[in-house]
Amino acid sequence: MNSKTEYDVVIVGAGIAGAIVAYELGKAGKKVLILEAGPAVPADRSKYMDTFFKAAAKTPESPYPPATQNAVANSLNNPLGLPDPSTENTPRYTVLQVDAWRKPTQCYFDYPPQDANVSGTSLNAKFAFASSYERIGGGTTWHWLGTCLRLLPQDFELKTLYGQGVDWPGGEQFYQDLVPFYEKADQEINVAGDKQRMQRLYEQFGVDPSGTYGAHYDFPMPGIVPALQDRVYEHATLGMKYEGNEVYVSPTPQGRNSRPGERRQCAGNTNCIPICPIQAKYDATVTLARALQTGNVEIRYQHVASNIQLDSTTQQVCAIDYISYTHANGIATGQGSVTGKRFVLAAHAIETPKLLLMSNKNPGFENGVANSSDQVGRNLMDHIMYLGWGLAEKPIYPYRGPLSTGGIESLRDGDFRKQRSAYRIEIGNEGWQWAANDPGTTLADFIFGQNNSQLNGNSVNQQGQQLRLDDNLPANSKLFGQQLVQTLNQAYTRQLRLGYLIEQLPDANNRVELSSTLKDNLGLPRPKVTYRLASDYERKAFVSAKQITTELFTQLGATEYTQDPGEPNLSNAEDASATKFQYQDDSGTLHNFKFYGAGHIVGTYRMGDDPATSVLNHRQQSWDHANLYMVGSGVFPTIGTGNPTLTIAALAFQGAGHILDDLAGA
Repeated sequence: MNSKTEYDVVIVGAGIAGAIVAYELGKAGKKVLILEAGPAVPADRSKYMDTFFKAAAKTPESPYPPATQNAVANSLNNPLGLPDPSTENTPRYTVLQVDAWRKPTQCYFDYPPQDANVSGTSLNAKFAFASSYERIGGGTTWHWLGTCLRLLPQDFELKTLYGQGVDWPGGEQFYQDLVPFYEKADQEINVAGDKQRMQRLYEQFGVDPSGTYGAHYDFPMPGIVPALQDRVYEHATLGMKYEGNEVYVSPTPQGRNSRPGERRQCAGNTNCIPICPIQAKYDATVTLARALQTGNVEIRYQHVASNIQLDSTTQQVCAIDYISYTHANGIATGQGSVTGKRFVLAAHAIETPKLLLMSNKNPGFENGVANSSDQVGRNLMDHIMYLGWGLAEKPIYPYRGPLSTGGIESLRDGDFRKQRSAYRIEIGNEGWQWAANDPGTTLADFIFGQNNSQLNGNSVNQQGQQLRLDDNLPANSKLFGQQLVQTLNQAYTRQLRLGYLIEQLPDANNRVELSSTLKDNLGLPRPKVTYRLASDYERKAFVSAKQITTELFTQLGATEYTQDPGEPNLSNAEDASATKFQYQDDSGTLHNFKFYGAGHIVGTYRMGDDPATSVLNHRQQSWDHANLYMVGSGVFPTIGTGNPTLTIAALAFQGAGHILDDLAGA
């Protein structure tokens, strides 16, 4: 193919959604061009692995360009040693920026200032957005965990059933229509799962395993071998109930090979986030390669979409402008436009609305393309994470196998959703890596006589339990040699971590806009993000998560180490409370919470039944421009209670079918 090719479809973004659409269209004989802002898929992942090994912080984005580890730390202006996003062609947010969010020179997002004198309990308090994404070939699936859960039927009717949020277009019917595409997504990702052991969950949520849903709910591969701690939780929760719901462990369907196949079998490296070294875990480069092998798909890497052109007569999209570059973070080396019959935006829930809002030069759409509803960029959501951690009585040997092989899914739905958010509980298998930055924190404590882990001092938890690891050691011990090794083994082999994926309601004030002051190296505006926990609905779920964490650890006979993050001081620009808040529950008790990002960025160009309140119709087609489609996590009207990637993939398969139908009827 060459620049003169007449494309049937132009796609922006080469992540899982863009790759699936390209693959489906390419198989059908359509000529497809993908514009990808980031670098090409490497021939192998050895360079990414090398970067990961050398990175001091093993964050989700640490292996990938643009590099986050190589800037020179400066105690005054850049104490974390973070790169300057104004020098990058494809900047994207990193976890390391979360606590530096009020310093534009250190942060990839432009955040509005905090309201003066705002308190920690205020619902108007603005927070740092705590999730990141990738801008490279293959997208964010490079660093995803691999969890492949479907949404529940109830997740599509949150407003109808519980009076909260909004429904998906068509409600339960939309869910029923999506079922066969969930099956296609399972096959494409090659999901490993255990249908027989999921049976209990089907029955609890009114899903007939022999009916429409269940007939499609089988898995291409047998389930991954569960971690030892999954079995420990299974035994401890026998007969347990919480708020009327049974509490039990379900195996987690996941996108990694449980046996050799097209990809290698999982070897249990336990660094699935940020990178699987052997590609046992699925990433979208697999589907992208299939798309290219059709012979009908072309991809242009390092081509940053910069504007969407509309035909002044028909208001249909007629071209997408781009800026290209040759060297990473080098100067722009080209610019141009590409045309097609249909256009698909698949550039993630931050970059897609940014592109739409940048395209504000079209008469009648001065607020951005596809934005007559003023909903582009709004309703930014994430699964807000609560973490609880503790020490088991006996070794459960974490840090072996995938990062999570089981979870508690039985609390994902119920009448409580009228009052508070639902959540699923992920049973972590990486010890305190996420919760306390282990193994480094505990190692440093026992070498230097510190107590940041609470294992080497005189701390007491909220239940009055002594938290010292070994009563035979004095507080703030400094150890070396065999005693150090034995002490560390005593800690690391018993570490437990629970993560709560708390659903967040759509809020029009949580949004992506264009920064008026901050630009990237190509001169394009960086995103301006406003983010808050806008209602007691989510905050009540944190209280619930805190309560059941204590109950679960009590059932296990474990000692809880979950730390109180302290009272936030949101009016202090130097306070690292960017993800901290305080909540007073119905009994008058004050709780301090720290939340974490799940990396599930959704909702900024949502589907709906009404063009006045949504960006897309149920076909993922723009209400304003009939030849423009959008796929990816931004189409979600609500976030539901399951990790979103499998639903993103299913929606991409469904959307590709709609595009093919429209091309056939053109």
